[in-house]
Amino acid sequence: IIKGGETLAEEFMINDFVMALSTGDMAAILTALTAMALVFLIIFLAVYIYGALALMAIAKKTKTPNGWLAWIPIANVFLIIQIAKQPWWHIFALLLYFIPAVGGLAFLVVSAFWWWKIAESIKREGWQGILMVIPIVNLIMLGVFAWGK
Repeated sequence: IIKGGETLAEEFMINDFVMALSTGDMAAILTALTAMALVFLIIFLAVYIYGALALMAIAKKTKTPNGWLAWIPIANVFLIIQIAKQPWWHIFALLLYFIPAVGGLAFLVVSAFWWWKIAESIKREGWQGILMVIPIVNLIMLGVFAWGK
C-alpha cells in the first residue's frame, strides 16, 4: 500500500520512532538545534562585520565616498560597483540570480570582473580579484585588499 510516496510499513516505523522519543529526548534535540542555530548566527555576524569593515577600508583606500554603505545589504553591492569605477546600472546584475540554472554563474562572472577592477584600483594585479569568488579564500583576500600594503 503506497501512501504519500511511503509504504504503510515505513509510515508506521516513523510514527513508532517519534512516539518512542521521550520528552527529555525531544528537549535534548531542541537544545542541540538551538545551539547549532546560535553558532551559525554568531559565525554569520562575525563574517558580516568583518566583510563590512574590510569593504569600508577598501572604500577609504580608494577614496570612494559613502563607505558606510558597506553595512547595508544590496547597498554594499552598489559600493562595490563604485569602488570598481563601473556605471551605476551594473547594480542590475543582481537580477541575474533570478535566472534559473545559469544566473548564479553569470553573477559570479560579473562579480569576478568587479573584483578584478577593484584589485587594479588598489595597485594589485587584477587576477587577485578573481580569487574573491573562491569560498574561504575570499575572506583572506578581502583582508589583504583592505589592510595589505
